Amino acid sequence: MRAHALIVAEADPAGRTRLVDVRGEVPLLPRRTGSRADGGAVVHLVGGAAGPLGGDELTFHLEVGEGASLEVRSVAATIVYPGNGTSRLAVTANVATGGTLHWLPEPLIATAGCVHIGTSTVDIADGGRVRWRDELVCGRHGEDPGDARLGLSVRYGGKPLLEHEFAVGPSAPGWSAAAVLGGAGAIGSLLEVDPDLKPEDPRVLGPASAVLPLAGPGRLTLSLLQQA
Repeated sequence: MRAHALIVAEADPAGRTRLVDVRGEVPLLPRRTGSRADGGAVVHLVGGAAGPLGGDELTFHLEVGEGASLEVRSVAATIVYPGNGTSRLAVTANVATGGTLHWLPEPLIATAGCVHIGTSTVDIADGGRVRWRDELVCGRHGEDPGDARLGLSVRYGGKPLLEHEFAVGPSAPGWSAAAVLGGAGAIGSLLEVDPDLKPEDPRVLGPASAVLPLAGPGRLTLSLLQQA
């Protein structure tokens, strides 16, 4: 299956965000579900079908205009199933000066036997703001994960800010070793990019969580969830 989704958000003269283009194809179905306190738009992804399945090619593009605010969530976790080949989900986002994007979907679950590649490419103009969350769960309950690889590439003001990737499954050597997941059942990351962030030192938040400042107006928080 091939499917594409698009959201374009712009600010009106009163400073409220309007969605000038919202479209999608099964299984990527975006629906506006409300507004933020700052006048921004809230959109949820509704799963119109199971997927991604092996062999699926899915793309999702986001455009946030100057002064606009967009929050994207999903109504449920994304479950990646095995199938005929590799499933791919490519997300691209452009955030203009003064624009704000919150990408906060529910976790992605890599089921046994799946082969999945997810790539996210985010281009932020000077003065733009982004919160970007990725969560990967290693299989369903009592199940080893399939192969899943998630990558995030971010530019700010035309310069590289972050290149981050993590992978689990049989084709990722050492993924469960002590130096990587160490038996954890899930991994999550939260990228925050904001020109108002103050410089800080790396911080350990707990035995499996840390905040890593970036060489620019941003920080990356990484957390592991241990299996019960």
